[in-house]
Amino acid sequence: MEVKIGVSNRHIHLSREDLSLLFGDDYKLNIMKPLSQRENFSCVEVVSIENNGKVINDVRIVAPCREKTQLEISKTDAYFLGINPPYKNSGDLDGAQDITIRGPQGVIRRKCAIIANRHIHMNSKDARKLGYKNGDIVKVQLFGIKGGVLDNVYIRVSDNFNLELHLDLDDTNAHLLSNGDIAKII
Repeated sequence: MEVKIGVSNRHIHLSREDLSLLFGDDYKLNIMKPLSQRENFSCVEVVSIENNGKVINDVRIVAPCREKTQLEISKTDAYFLGINPPYKNSGDLDGAQDITIRGPQGVIRRKCAIIANRHIHMNSKDARKLGYKNGDIVKVQLFGIKGGVLDNVYIRVSDNFNLELHLDLDDTNAHLLSNGDIAKII
């Protein structure tokens, strides 16, 4: 089964409360572009993340707002910031690392930094047809000059999902991959 690759750069999902603290009360995020997963979009707005004097600027906000703020970074980002966030599925913030988040109207510190597990978004119909369920773990074959096999790729199933493999910049750079490249579930 072939699946399109989506490169997932560092980004942050904000709670409604934290959005207000960082941008002001009743602030409405502005759409920069729709993302491949329905109802999700990257925002014009960005924040800075900080730890021990190290700063990464222009961290893109992905909306809509979530129940809890979640920062998804790469291991390379974590080294730079001097933190050791856990590898987690999106939404699982158990053990997440503290990070300072700076917006135009405020600064907050939250336990929200994770390195997102490799995952494949799949809608329920495709999952049933292919025999997968939410939480299954598969291997993926990558192609090209630096192809390879990735282990521990989680299947995430929802009626709102479109079929796509999400890899962070560390994985995609190591294998010279780009948005839209094709991988194969093996």
